Amino acid sequence: MTSIVAEDAQTSFPEFRLTHEAGSSNVPTGLLEGMMIALPPPTVEPMGFFTDTTVCIGCKACEVACKQWNALPADGMTWSGQSYDNTLHLSATTWRHVSFAEEEKPDGGVKWLLNSDVCKHCTAAPCQDACPTGALIYNEFGNVYLQQDVCNGCGYCVVACPFGVLGRSEDDGLAHKCTLCYDRQKDGLEPACAKSCPTDAIVFGPVAALQERAQQRVTELHAQGENAAYLYGAEDAGEYKRLNAFFLLTDEPAAYNLPEAPRRPRARMMTRYLWSAVVGIGLSAVGAVAVAKGGR
Repeated sequence: MTSIVAEDAQTSFPEFRLTHEAGSSNVPTGLLEGMMIALPPPTVEPMGFFTDTTVCIGCKACEVACKQWNALPADGMTWSGQSYDNTLHLSATTWRHVSFAEEEKPDGGVKWLLNSDVCKHCTAAPCQDACPTGALIYNEFGNVYLQQDVCNGCGYCVVACPFGVLGRSEDDGLAHKCTLCYDRQKDGLEPACAKSCPTDAIVFGPVAALQERAQQRVTELHAQGENAAYLYGAEDAGEYKRLNAFFLLTDEPAAYNLPEAPRRPRARMMTRYLWSAVVGIGLSAVGAVAVAKGGR
């Protein structure tokens, strides 16, 4: 329930400012009468989540708060057989997912690795790259936002996401995902999941401030002997850019159902195009030589 937001950032943003350019030469007279042109809201400092798995207790308050605020239907109400994890993964109707990973300890006991997973709101999102309609955009808070009225349900974003965040609804056939409580942010409020977390495992605020807090937490854990603690997604890694929703982990990413090295298809497109061109030119040259020899 901790939120790192400055007082002056708590003010609401105006919904839209309306303008009308009269006398435009390419607009028929009277066409815009009564119509409104909406300007985008001003851009602010990128906002995100820092999830500290070392203080997550698996209570699922974040899951419940997310579903309640966003009016998402209940799902996963069956015994999965995988510890106390009944929802299993993120989906079109589960935008926060608390995972329970059981690991056997050397002494024969069992330890839990708990994590509240969510959309990573990538700074270079593959889903946004793949969307053919422009339904996925970056809003003024730097979050990846899915416009439901523009989505055509093609599902390209679902397969492009390396984290398995997006899902396509069985009810309307459209893709759905976490909005980082865009409606609450516009009113200067903390997202529902972070607001409900009783241990501050989910912290909301400006990404720069969250990164500083996260680094301090890692240093603190190392001083306490938890040398395996590290940050996942706080910085660029390989072809993948940093995440606006990042995590503190104490085991390999796979233990939390996170990819070791996320792939961003667009990052390799130029190389693939270049190889395709080289192969095409090579085959054309070979074909030309063969034709020339055959004509002698």
